[in-house]
Amino acid sequence: MQANQSYERGEPLRLTERGWLTEDTMSKTSKVTVFLLALLLAGCASLQSPKSTVEVPDKLKPGANESLAMVVPAKGVQIYECRARKDPAGGYEWAFVAPEADLFDAGGKMIGRHYAGPHWEATDGSKIVGALKERADAPAADAIPWLLLTAKSVGPAGSFSKVTSIQRVSTVGGVAPKGGCSQAADGTPARISYTADYYFFTRK
Repeated sequence: MQANQSYERGEPLRLTERGWLTEDTMSKTSKVTVFLLALLLAGCASLQSPKSTVEVPDKLKPGANESLAMVVPAKGVQIYECRARKDPAGGYEWAFVAPEADLFDAGGKMIGRHYAGPHWEATDGSKIVGALKERADAPAADAIPWLLLTAKSVGPAGSFSKVTSIQRVSTVGGVAPKGGCSQAADGTPARISYTADYYFFTRK
């Protein structure tokens, strides 16, 4: 009966396991589907807008005209070398040489690498170089300092090319060896494991 009444009103019919569907019913179903998809896309968009999860000293905060673009976890080593001191006291010390680390996205996928310069290079070829602006002791013991660096692009356009400032925060490890550096060890390298989060900022 319902099928006949719909047919008499001139409404197209479609037979399903639950019976006959009119165009009006199908239209409502489509609207619900579109609405749910819109909600899903909105949720994904909100996930793509990172938020800072750490409190940093005022001197490590980026400019008011910058906003957080991405959080890039890093895992690797800080490289040191035993060298003669340059100060009048003489002796030997562990001198910092360079970082060497892999960079990841929030899902754990490798997206680039960090190395001497200091450089941050994405797998798409975009590359930035940083210059130290401010530093502060890390809250955790035996961890390398937190930093604020200015950044500029030194490679092709890509995911890193618009970065203007970088924070190094949430550091673990990476400090120079506490001893064992002497004339006998002159030139000996030390590779100390570390992890950190690099917060990349871009112009608003």
